[in-house]
Amino acid sequence: MPEFEVSPIDLSIAGIYVVVVLAIGLWLSRGQKDSESYFLGGRGAVWPIIGISLMSANLSGTSFVGLAGAGYGDGIAVWNYEWMGTLVLIFFALFILPFYLRSKVNTMPEFLEQRYDRRARKVFAGFSIFTAIFIDSAGALFAGALTMQLLFPEVPLWTLIAIIAALGGGYVIFGGLKAVMITDTIQGVLLLLVGTIIFVMVFIELGSSWQAVRDAAPEGGFTIAKPADDDFLPWPGIFTGVIWLSFYYWTTNHVVVQKVLSAKDVNHGRWGALLAASLQVPFLFILILPGLMGRELFPNLEEQDHIWPALVFELLPIGLRGLALAALVAALMSTIDSVLNGSASIAVNDFIKPRKKEWSDKRMLLISRLLVGGFMIAAALWAPVIGSFGGIVEYFQSFLGYVTMPVVVVFLAGLFSSRPPRHAAFWTLSIGIPVGLAGFAIFEFAELIDLQFLYGTGLMLLLSLAILVGITLRSEAPELEAETTFSRQTWQDETRELSDLPKWQNPRLLGAVLVVATMAVVVMFI
Repeated sequence: MPEFEVSPIDLSIAGIYVVVVLAIGLWLSRGQKDSESYFLGGRGAVWPIIGISLMSANLSGTSFVGLAGAGYGDGIAVWNYEWMGTLVLIFFALFILPFYLRSKVNTMPEFLEQRYDRRARKVFAGFSIFTAIFIDSAGALFAGALTMQLLFPEVPLWTLIAIIAALGGGYVIFGGLKAVMITDTIQGVLLLLVGTIIFVMVFIELGSSWQAVRDAAPEGGFTIAKPADDDFLPWPGIFTGVIWLSFYYWTTNHVVVQKVLSAKDVNHGRWGALLAASLQVPFLFILILPGLMGRELFPNLEEQDHIWPALVFELLPIGLRGLALAALVAALMSTIDSVLNGSASIAVNDFIKPRKKEWSDKRMLLISRLLVGGFMIAAALWAPVIGSFGGIVEYFQSFLGYVTMPVVVVFLAGLFSSRPPRHAAFWTLSIGIPVGLAGFAIFEFAELIDLQFLYGTGLMLLLSLAILVGITLRSEAPELEAETTFSRQTWQDETRELSDLPKWQNPRLLGAVLVVATMAVVVMFI
């Protein structure tokens, strides 16, 4: 196990990177006039910015280190989340995204009101803020601080949490979503660069042999189709849980979809989503496989999540270590900034604006910035408390699996069927989410019944669907606007619109090519 010693040169490189990112964020704060420009960047984002910032926000500090750790401990099965995310993003780009952009909504709860009713909007808005601050943001702060403590063991955990929160939230307070997306794009490029360098160096260390990579895997770890009784990721769980968690994250989570809502037009939104989809597949090579190969170099690590920093400090020379440290900081910042801005957007647009329509744009912009700061402090204060629950961080994915299935059912049913009545969403969310919390407490937290959480996710999906279908069958069909529900006419209208685009710009053709390419890679690892 190498010593995690950070040289002055490495610290200087990481420090320069942080200063540059903060400066860019502050520079982009110029010209902010209202909350819409603050939260949606004036709806002028182009596809490369959208795509890379989506990828960067997904690649949090916990996943940056955690994917390599999962590769070390269990093999490549964790990649199921990434390639399935690719397919879901393609589906999102082709069938769902146009409805969001054409509706001109500011938040995902607002779209829920357009399709259902105001009660559903309020329930989902409150749920989104809670999970974003106390699960996503606080969890990322806590796990990120634990990782940074490997490098700076003398610094107290709460101090590291405060520093990460300040770095991730500082420039967001002033710059808004435009600052988030531009800086996330820079950070995304850095993450890809560092991940590629580490993969190449570890691969060379193993003799540049693909067979050596296979041999480094744990028993049964070089396949994405693990046995049905596997504790980590059984193959049926791909269909009962992974795909539906991907739908929640990529198609209903406002923190993510907010970046698409800022698109210049529908085509830029689609191209950006497809770019993000294409960037999920390489995570196998730049994050997961380096962790797996690291088993040959460090076979006796106490904690599997230590493998990524171990590779950095063993293989990279001084200078490049600083770049890797900057990449880790970038991963932490890119999650925190997105969550804080997205949460404040929901609070302003779904709770404050409807009640305070007379407030001026200047006043609303000030409130927006104060909310970002307030949420940043709340997440930082809660993050140390997570440690007292003893390993609760590892349950975050399962927590979302139990409580988010009502959200997935409500959105997909509302988008692809005109039959569910307007009150169906409110009752599905109001019943399903508390039942999901109870299921999480029974199956995961208290462990009273042994059930793999991806199977539990499937059960919650079926329960939520049963609630919505039961309400639908007992109610009359609502009168809906065509802009909220997909139909054959929607497909035909879009076909005419896309006919004017060159083939290489047609999102349907691009999506089809990407599906084929992704499945070709997936088949290699079954």
